[in-house]
Amino acid sequence: MIRNESSENYLETILILSKRLPVVRSVDIAAEMNFKKSSISVAMKNLRENGYIKVNESGFISLTEKGHEIADMIYERHTFLSAWLIALGIDEKTAAEDACRMEHDISRESFAAIKKYVTDHGLNP
Repeated sequence: MIRNESSENYLETILILSKRLPVVRSVDIAAEMNFKKSSISVAMKNLRENGYIKVNESGFISLTEKGHEIADMIYERHTFLSAWLIALGIDEKTAAEDACRMEHDISRESFAAIKKYVTDHGLNP
């Protein structure tokens, strides 16, 4: 498991883009994250070398099973925590920003406990 917030953000962005676009390219990631393409190229090289993504000869990027596992986990945390914070009365922009910070640092155990508590008490966002 990677413990690098920026790598997790790249994987989550690839997942989100893959749901929206027929193919994902570095330029799509750069536009989505508001980064320079050169920064994306370096990050994609690292993710590819570590087995989190595949890049085909046309430059299309896809998640490997290992990359998908992390992206799914981060995306679930983000969507759940954002919705929960909004349900608590936090405005959408602040909730999304806070969820983005929380999603990387919270342990699996703590996230599971929060999710279970919220669900068990009918507080599901």
